[in-house]
Amino acid sequence: MNIQLKRSLIVLDIESTGVNFIKDRIVELFLLKIKPDGSREEYLQRFNPQLVMSAEVIAVHGITNEMVANEPLFADKAKEIMAFIGDADLAGFNSDKFDIPMLMEELGRAGVDLDIEKRKTIDVQRIFHKLEPRNLSAAYMFYCKKELDGAHSAAADTRATWEILEAQIEKYQELSKTVAGLSAFTSNGETLDLSGRVVLNGSKVPVFNFGKYKGQEVKTVFMKEPSYYDWIMNSDFSMQTKKVITRLRLEMMNDNSAVN
Repeated sequence: MNIQLKRSLIVLDIESTGVNFIKDRIVELFLLKIKPDGSREEYLQRFNPQLVMSAEVIAVHGITNEMVANEPLFADKAKEIMAFIGDADLAGFNSDKFDIPMLMEELGRAGVDLDIEKRKTIDVQRIFHKLEPRNLSAAYMFYCKKELDGAHSAAADTRATWEILEAQIEKYQELSKTVAGLSAFTSNGETLDLSGRVVLNGSKVPVFNFGKYKGQEVKTVFMKEPSYYDWIMNSDFSMQTKKVITRLRLEMMNDNSAVN
């Protein structure tokens, strides 16, 4: 392997009913576990989303409503999925913005916590876009010199993503061979949550990146309008975003207690 692993790395791809983490659901999940010794394990499962998929969505991934009608619910497999993931780091193609937040939401709804703060993430698309701006099929041709057969199937996209990552590390000598280094290269260090709702300003202070308080310091807003926290907790924000905001609110409360 070109990449150096201290613990397992899960490469994942998700097919879903849409792109809204809160309202849409996973219909197919493929996990490719790469272990430090180079051995691999695979996990593939389809789910009944209990939602009717539109013709437009079906045209993207080819999974029909009839094909998943008798599949298990995601909640029935959540603990099994988390057991497979274990303490592994995570990688994928556009995974920081879609696959990982979507997986975290589905697991959270089933009462299973995927703590992203204890893991490194590698977004292969960000490596690609920083060094060779194209899409997945073009990336596969560019790096692996092969046509991507079965594009938009979870298994084909995931295997291709892993091959591309291996080829990127071999091609670009400036890239780190460690998960930590690759995670740092692909992550947006100014964003505190994967949805980009809370970011660091020029002074490295957390500020809101949405709504009427966009650009204002999180802690200052909560001191001025405590009810804004309750509004966020009851609105359609991802569980990870709510977790980050809750942590910042608790830090503010502890700071105030210390002063008083």
